[in-house]
Amino acid sequence: MNLKELKELIELIQQSEISELELEKSGVRVRIKKERSSLPPPPAPEGLPSTPAAPAEAPHPQASTLAPVPMPAGWLTLTAPVVGTFYRSPAPDADPYAEVGSVVKKGQIICVIEAMKLMNEIESEWDGKIVEILVENAQPVEYGEPLFRIEPLTPA
Repeated sequence: MNLKELKELIELIQQSEISELELEKSGVRVRIKKERSSLPPPPAPEGLPSTPAAPAEAPHPQASTLAPVPMPAGWLTLTAPVVGTFYRSPAPDADPYAEVGSVVKKGQIICVIEAMKLMNEIESEWDGKIVEILVENAQPVEYGEPLFRIEPLTPA
């Protein structure tokens, strides 16, 4: 079993209701167990917004250099595509990929999430400006957890 197959198994478990899986292939035994629910939230009832509400508590002091920002209409939330550890920079002594106020392009790397010793580069899904970083550096994150709030760039 190679790392790609293992990563695919982890992603399948994260996106399913299965909480534990044990598999043996070519003499290699793998056991994957979800400790906490990593399922995305259920769809909102009709008439309510489908975007998760802002957290009731303020973000960690180091997570954002600005005060918490209410979520205006049109702003976008980038969420964690995998369970792992969130890092703002490629190395401890390196500059962060993005800061509050940074303008990012779609496809630009804005953080990494380490899962099973694999560094997953997380790219911006939109052109926009980072208005809030919702996670502290080196903090564990769950699948679907909000990471960044992005104000989309409007065409000139």
